[in-house]
Amino acid sequence: MEILERDWFSEQDILDLLNLRRQENIQHLFDKSLALTRELIGNKVFFRGIIEFSNRCEKNCFYCGIRRENTTISRYLLTGEEILAGALWAEENRYGSLVLQSGECTSPEFVLFLEEVIRRIKKTTSLGITLSVGEQSRETYQRFFDAGAHRYLLRIETSNPELYRRIHPRDHSFEKRLECLRTLKEIGMQVGTGVMIGLPFQTVPDLAKDILFFQREDIDMIGMGPYIIHTRTPLATHETIESWNAGKKGILDQTLKMIAVARLVLRDVNIASTTALQAIHPRGREMGLKAGANVIMPIITPGRYRESYLLYEGKPCIDDSAEVCRDCLSERIHSTGREIAWDEWGDPLHFQSRQR
Repeated sequence: MEILERDWFSEQDILDLLNLRRQENIQHLFDKSLALTRELIGNKVFFRGIIEFSNRCEKNCFYCGIRRENTTISRYLLTGEEILAGALWAEENRYGSLVLQSGECTSPEFVLFLEEVIRRIKKTTSLGITLSVGEQSRETYQRFFDAGAHRYLLRIETSNPELYRRIHPRDHSFEKRLECLRTLKEIGMQVGTGVMIGLPFQTVPDLAKDILFFQREDIDMIGMGPYIIHTRTPLATHETIESWNAGKKGILDQTLKMIAVARLVLRDVNIASTTALQAIHPRGREMGLKAGANVIMPIITPGRYRESYLLYEGKPCIDDSAEVCRDCLSERIHSTGREIAWDEWGDPLHFQSRQR
C-alpha cells in the first residue's frame, strides 16, 4: 500500500490505516511496523517487572475494578520490605527495570512511604524505576523524581474530553490529567500515557486523534490495551458480557492496529504489549510484539495479593509465581523471533532525542 511508504502521516492517513479490513493489508501494516521497530530500536524487548503494591484508590472511575466504591475487594498496601524484596528479585533475575503501580492516593503518608521506598530501591539495586500512581501535585512528582524514579506512566484513557467525562465521575478532570502529564515532562521524567480501545461510545476517529495526541504531547512511552469489562463497575451496564464477547475479536484487531500505527507515526517511542492483550487472546502479547511493541511487563506482585488487583476481569497470570511469569514470557518473546534485553533500563530513544 502506498500509504505505508510515507514518513509522515496525516489524520486521514491514520484513520485510513485504523479502518483497514482486508487481512493482507493489515498484515502489511504489521510487517511495516515491526520492520521500523527493528530498524530504530533493534530486536530487543525490554522487561519491566511490575509490583502492584496497593489497590487502595481515591478515584471512582466507571471502568476500573479497584474503584473506590467497589466494596467487594480486600484493600491492601505492601510493606516497604515486601516491595524491596520484589525489587531485589527483579535485579537478581536481570530485569533491568521496575514498575511500581498502585491505585491513586495523595495522602502525605502515602507520598512519604513511596518516596522512602524509591530511595531504598535506588540505594540497594541498579534498577530503573517507573511509577504509575496517578495524579499528584507538582511537589510530589518532584519528590519522587529526586528520590530516583525517572519514568512515570499516567494513562489518559482517551484524548476526547467528552468521552473522558462519560467514563469518569464529575469530580474527575481531563484538564487536570493533561496538566499532570505536562508537569511530569517539565520536571524531567520520561513520560508514558495510553488509552483503552473498545470503550463504549468510542469511535475510530477518536482513536486516530489519540495517536495525534501522543505526538502533540511529545510522549515517550505508550501503553494501550483493550477495554475489558469488570462487572462491578458502572460502565459494565452499557453492554453485557455476552455483547462484549461478541465484539472481542474486533477490539483485539483494533488494539493491534493502534500499536502498529502508533509505531509508524511516533517512531522511536517505547510501546508496551500489555497484559490485557493476553487476557483477550491467549497469544495476545506475542501479537502485540509482532505489531511493533517493544516492552513487556511481567508481574512480580506477591501471589497472595494478585486477586485483589483486578482492574478488569479475566486477568492472566494471577496464579503464577514470578518465576513462572519470567519463564513463560521469555518463551513467548523468543517465539516471536525477538530477544530479551537483560539488565537494561531500556530508556526510550524518543526521550533521549528530545533531551538534546
